[in-house]
Amino acid sequence: METTADALLFDNDGTLLSSIESVYRCWTRWAQEYGITADDFAGVTLHGRTTPEIVADLLPAERVGEAVARIDRLEVEDVANGGITVLPGTARLLAALPEGSWAVVTSATRRLAGARLAAVGIRPPLLIAGDDVTRGKPDPEPFLLAAGKLGADPARCVVFEDAPAGLAAGRAAGMRTVALTTTHQAHELTADAVVDDLSAVSVLATAAGLRITAGA
Repeated sequence: METTADALLFDNDGTLLSSIESVYRCWTRWAQEYGITADDFAGVTLHGRTTPEIVADLLPAERVGEAVARIDRLEVEDVANGGITVLPGTARLLAALPEGSWAVVTSATRRLAGARLAAVGIRPPLLIAGDDVTRGKPDPEPFLLAAGKLGADPARCVVFEDAPAGLAAGRAAGMRTVALTTTHQAHELTADAVVDDLSAVSVLATAAGLRITAGA
């Protein structure tokens, strides 16, 4: 895919960085505390959804608030234990972007997303987190909010995502999409371009905007 855009919107986990080791540690401990079995988890979609949505699928409504606070606390505290790594191509690509031309749009809470980004030295000019919106991905609200804050026409934005829910949100927002096969197989992802990771993406700032090449 070759296109020109004014703003690039990146999912966080699975797109810019990987926190899979930390996620496994924290959710395993959380599940044990709340009596959640492996079978309980098997029927729930986890990736690309907000924590309250996930917890609401697993626990009664009256327990959701406290349980969400508990897993958020576990995950933020666990950042110090390591296991947060930058994915290939992330540092090079972000370094090529002009200030104010990109944002991180994540389903994680602001506190957790900020902690993970800081752990790997990424400082986005704009962060849209799960607690900034009333409807998370696959609703377009998070990406439309980011575009509005950057002053960019949604049609001139490109979304980079690894999860079907995030890609669906980007399409619903009227944006072009690039899928990364870091957590899902290519046949599970619907996008304008599908790449292994951000090392297959290049950006050149021009007078007409950001010239983006994704894939071959």
